Formats: sequence, structure tokens, C-alpha cells
Amino acid sequence: MSMLSMENITAGYVEEIDVLSNVSLEVREGAITGIIGANGAGKSTILKTIFGFLHPRQGTINFQGQEIHGFLPYQLKQMGISYMLQEYSTFPQLSIEDNLLLGAWTFRNDKKLVAERLAEIYEIFPVLSERRAEKATYLSGGYLRMLSVGKEIMSKPRLLMIDEPSVGLAPKIVTEIYELLIQVSRQGTTILIVDQNIMKALEVSDYMYLLDMGQVKQGGPKKDFEEDIREIIKVSLMAKD
Repeated sequence: MSMLSMENITAGYVEEIDVLSNVSLEVREGAITGIIGANGAGKSTILKTIFGFLHPRQGTINFQGQEIHGFLPYQLKQMGISYMLQEYSTFPQLSIEDNLLLGAWTFRNDKKLVAERLAEIYEIFPVLSERRAEKATYLSGGYLRMLSVGKEIMSKPRLLMIDEPSVGLAPKIVTEIYELLIQVSRQGTTILIVDQNIMKALEVSDYMYLLDMGQVKQGGPKKDFEEDIREIIKVSLMAKD
């Protein structure tokens, strides 16, 4: 069942210069969908367009059967869409727990629900529980990414969009982050992930899309990409050059 769909989306940052050209894709409920491609292919632009930071010049975006073109980010957040930026979406001078509580802003007056969500987050991320009183500024890159994920899932989103979760992290930390995302997915959150790390994205995704120069070059179940992975990596590397 489709949770989100984009149909023939064209969008960009400057008038008459398109970054995305007639992009169509589908995010299935309960699945992890990965978008891969070289730097500059338009991957992050897709997420920004879905979340209302950019307004498409043409095409439609539907979330659970409702067209969301023109909705503002806070409205989309209330509908159950969360967006984890490539940059750390944390506040360094606040404690780990205070950062997590910011993720519960939309239901902050429901103290019981806030406490329940905190307990669930700490169960998923025990290290955050152990260091809950520490300021975020003392966390390493891997823990900051973990905190960013935790803050975004405090609201128990239906759809979690993640931009480049592996950027700047050591391979061991990347593996841990992806394992956590699988755990989040198994608890009922649909995930749309953008990453240049093709092999990691392939490892965790159920469905994938290959983006090149703002257009979808290939899309479908993971098994279709596993068969063509060498050619996909080759094309991606050529695009980087």
C-alpha cells in the first residue's frame, strides 16, 4: 500500500532552473525506500520538496491519499511526516533529554505521553539514557546522529525522511546507525532515506530509486538493484567525476 507518492514533480531553487524533472516515485507503507545517486543528482531536493521547503513548479505529492502541495512544514509534521536533515538537528547547549523533549513539542502538554515516548526512545537508544543529562555538545558525530533520529521519532511519525545519515561517519558507526533505522522501521515507522552510500542503502532498503541529473533512472524492489549494482556504482562514480 502506498503511503506517499510523487507524480511528475518538477522543482528547483531558482526560477526556470530545474533540479528535479518529472520525478515520480512511491513510498510504500511499512517499508524502507532508498534513493541513491551521485552528489548533485537531486536526492536531497526530493526530501525538501516533500516537506514543503520547496514548492514544485508542476506535479502532485500525495500523503495517505491527501494532496499536500502547498502545505507548510509544521502542518506536515502534524500529519505525521518527520524530516531529519543532513546537518545535525540538535541544540548543542541543551542536554540530551531536553533535545529529545523538543521532538515532543506538538504534544508537550500531555505529560503521560511525553514520559512514555521518552521511555521508548531510551529503550531503543540505551546510550542516550545513560548520558541523558549531558549537553549535546559533548557527543561524537555518531551519537549526534543517533540523537537526531531519537528527536525525530519522539512524535512517532508515520513517515521518517532521512538525508545522508552516513555522511562524515566512520564505517562502524554507519553500520550502527543503519541497524537502528531497521529497528525503527520494525516498530512501524515507514522510512524514506537518501544516501550516497549505495551499498548501505541497498542493504537496508526494500525498494530503491536511482536518481541521475534530477531524473529517476531506475526504480523498483531491492532485488532488481542487486542484479545491476555494479553498473549502478559505475554510473554513480562517473557522475561524480
